[in-house]
Amino acid sequence: MASSTAGSVKWLRGTVKAVPSGDCLLIIGNQQSTNPGLIPPEKTITLSSIIAPRLARRGGLDEPFAWQSREFLRRLCIGKEVTFRVEYSVPSIGREFGSVFLGDKNLARLLVSEGWAKVREQGQKGEVSPHLAELLHLEEKAKQEGLGRWNKDPSAAEGSIRNLPPSAIGDPSNLDAMSLLAENKGRPMQGIVEQVRDGSTIRVYLLPEFQFVQVFVVGVQCPSMGKRSTPEAIIETELNADIPNGEPSIESRAPLTSAQRLTVSSVANEVSPEPFGREAKHFTELRVLNRDVRIVLEGVDKFSNLIGSVFYPKGESAKDLSLELVENGLAKYVEWSANMMEEDAKRRLKAAELLAKKNRLRIWTNYVPPSSNSTAIHDQNFEGTVVEVVSGDCIIVADDSAPFGSPLAERRVNLSSIRSPKMGNPRRDEKPAPYAREAKEFLRTRLIGQKVSVSMEYSRTVNMADGPAASGADSKLMDFGSVFLVTPRKGDTDESAAAQTGPNVGELIVSRGFGTVIRHRDFEERSNHYDALLAAESRANSGKKGIHSAKDPPVMHITDLLTGSSKKARDFLPFLQRNRRMPAVVEYVLSGHRFKLLVPKETCSIAFALSGVRCPGRDEPYSEEAIALMRRKIMQRDVEIEVETVDRTGTFLGSLYESRTNVAITLLEAGLAKLQMSFGSDRIPDAHLLTQAEQLAKKKKLKVWENYVEGEEVSNGSTLENKQKETLKVVVTEILGGGKFYVQTVGDQRIASIQHQLANLSLQDSPVVGTFNPKKGDNVLAQFSADNSWNRAMVVNAPRVVNSPADKFEVFYIDYGNQEVVSYGQLRPLDPSLSSAPGLAQLCSLAFLKVPNLEEDYGQEAAEFLSELTLASAKELRAVIEEKDSSGGKSKGQGTGTVLLVSLEDPDDEISVNAAMLKEGLSRLEKRRRWESKERKAAFDKLEKFQEEARLSRRRMWQYGDIQSDDDEVGPPARKATGNRR
Repeated sequence: MASSTAGSVKWLRGTVKAVPSGDCLLIIGNQQSTNPGLIPPEKTITLSSIIAPRLARRGGLDEPFAWQSREFLRRLCIGKEVTFRVEYSVPSIGREFGSVFLGDKNLARLLVSEGWAKVREQGQKGEVSPHLAELLHLEEKAKQEGLGRWNKDPSAAEGSIRNLPPSAIGDPSNLDAMSLLAENKGRPMQGIVEQVRDGSTIRVYLLPEFQFVQVFVVGVQCPSMGKRSTPEAIIETELNADIPNGEPSIESRAPLTSAQRLTVSSVANEVSPEPFGREAKHFTELRVLNRDVRIVLEGVDKFSNLIGSVFYPKGESAKDLSLELVENGLAKYVEWSANMMEEDAKRRLKAAELLAKKNRLRIWTNYVPPSSNSTAIHDQNFEGTVVEVVSGDCIIVADDSAPFGSPLAERRVNLSSIRSPKMGNPRRDEKPAPYAREAKEFLRTRLIGQKVSVSMEYSRTVNMADGPAASGADSKLMDFGSVFLVTPRKGDTDESAAAQTGPNVGELIVSRGFGTVIRHRDFEERSNHYDALLAAESRANSGKKGIHSAKDPPVMHITDLLTGSSKKARDFLPFLQRNRRMPAVVEYVLSGHRFKLLVPKETCSIAFALSGVRCPGRDEPYSEEAIALMRRKIMQRDVEIEVETVDRTGTFLGSLYESRTNVAITLLEAGLAKLQMSFGSDRIPDAHLLTQAEQLAKKKKLKVWENYVEGEEVSNGSTLENKQKETLKVVVTEILGGGKFYVQTVGDQRIASIQHQLANLSLQDSPVVGTFNPKKGDNVLAQFSADNSWNRAMVVNAPRVVNSPADKFEVFYIDYGNQEVVSYGQLRPLDPSLSSAPGLAQLCSLAFLKVPNLEEDYGQEAAEFLSELTLASAKELRAVIEEKDSSGGKSKGQGTGTVLLVSLEDPDDEISVNAAMLKEGLSRLEKRRRWESKERKAAFDKLEKFQEEARLSRRRMWQYGDIQSDDDEVGPPARKATGNRR
């Protein structure tokens, strides 16, 4: 049923944005000067009472003169201001009909008078143009003169029909993109833009052959437009996939059937456009849609998509669309496709992006410039030494510019745009994929210990779990880059001489058939050397190498003695001892003196420890440095071993040599290990050299010997036991009361590493209630109320069911010792890589003292005084470990495990914190024990004078006299002090 609006709708003004056919225009409202960022409304107007010839549908032909009719109207009014009004509408087909004037010219009259449209007389009441009589007269005149579609020459009608080649949209096989590029690279091609998919993707007719292709604008990427989900949009996409104008004439348009709607509703999934996606598309449409453009092809991707520069006319000059998009903050500079451009054009794009970032235009509205020490991925280059090959497409590089032992000293680099066979996971009983071992071994032999130049290119969050429903905890942010071998220049003998970049490691892997090139989607970030990778893959495929081979992959069975029984390890001992030295490969550094080795000759993996040498344990100072040194020195290197015996756990003991150097000597000389000759030095090769190395480290007071005093050490006997007390440099992070407090060890590399990982977290919005359910004992991320920072925490108390974001959780910050109550909205899931590391806060207690608890008299004062001496000053203190209490226990949920009983010393004060507490009358000495050692008795004697001074001066807890009791060590728990003897 028609709805007439003639006479009731006023005349409107707008600009012709597109001309879908010879009788239809897309008109957009004029830009508002008050809000230039606002997209004006649009209206599609079909000219009343006329019908232009129909353009071709998929698999069909144009009606005669259809293209000429559309071109007449397009050239006449595209981009020009017009006046129009809606005269009637037909809701059943969703179209509006009206009159459009270009200046004082009625477009319908012009089309009919030139013979490019015929008049439609039929129609219900109100469904005709008010100019119908005049249009009929003009049509008759055009017929008499043989104009346009009324041409009386039969060959003219036949010649007006375009011979359209098959469309390449949706079917790349219809286009030989490489041949088209080869014939036209660098040469301008004329075209007409028929569709704008997004701001940096257009669909265009290449003239004069009318090849319909999709072109990606080179060097840039606009925000995505998402996916359309309405039934009409999906059906129209299907029906008009090969109709570039997307607007069939009225006779071919029909409403969706109920079956079509039912089919579409089952598959429709809406993905909203990215921020500024609509603005970028609108920007491009205003400049190139239905316009004559020049396309300069620059390259082709793996999907046969054409990549090129797009130039559109503006006045007397031609504008570069990619540059315009970047300058207006509507597109990002994309390195991989920009590499196809000339250097001058590439530099202009880079400069334009920097200016847009500086001015925070559109997509850069929230841009924050990286600081000078930023670890941002883009454009970050560094040189380093390869210390580990994780797989055929992932390596770990020791950054030469980072301090040894720092969190950034080793960088994991995933090779850009390639994928190698997976190594599997023995813990999940996953075996390596075919050629996975060969790919890893190829890189190991080529890269370990070698200098490389790394160019980081992009980061991507990769889902580590199968299926789209994996949680955020199953995803991981991975950094990708290109790696090049660095080789000295020919003729250079000086070590400091300049070096030159060698082959691309990713290209080497792919060319040997040990990897494939990833098929990236559209403008997904990729390697800057993507074309070279594609060429390498083509060569490997042609040569039937590696994974491209029809042959069965080589099979290698490795006996893993680390997971087997100790009996099985003892059975292998004779085989590992039959040669004095046996070649091996260091697969993993378990600790400074213990390694996982692959013995190729015996096809087995073993646990191997250096005999007579011990490095600090995992939680002891210098443990990480010992591991780091061994990773730099022997990780994945070819070594030789001499096996002496096997212990009861199945670990083989012996000596390990790298480049004919005993690795134990390296550790001892660095002060990162101690000799431990429990079964005598006669069974250890090079025992005299090991002793000399240790003595040298002692003299220099290196690392584990930093507090060594000659004469305080017992000579080597059954063990080399150092009688010196263990000392730590600490900072106090929390005071609990009762003389208990938490500390962090100064210089602990784990602290910097975890803080670095937390700083680089990309935290999402508050989780939806029900998707994340932390329970008591779980490790989570929690937002500390004092400074809103995110820290690792353990849930101490949690509600049974979470009903709202305001529900409360009691958490304990495992790296600091603080405890507080936070809301559900202040919690986030904790990545497994952060969750597995133990808490950094160590619970300590003042040795030899009894300090009142917070609920006892002077307990609050004691806690405040201790806080002033330690926490408020934020000083580095020296903690001398007198004893370790491993009885466990828990104090209001705050910490379990070993408690260190320490004497706390401030380097700027003459007396210790323990002595200051006694002197202030806020603590007292424990009861002496008969079995106490000489060292403990000496410590008591030093502290007793401070207690006596407080007692005589009646300070604090001594104000009412002597509070000591002979049986207070064995009596019932003390009640609150009353001032009398207890």
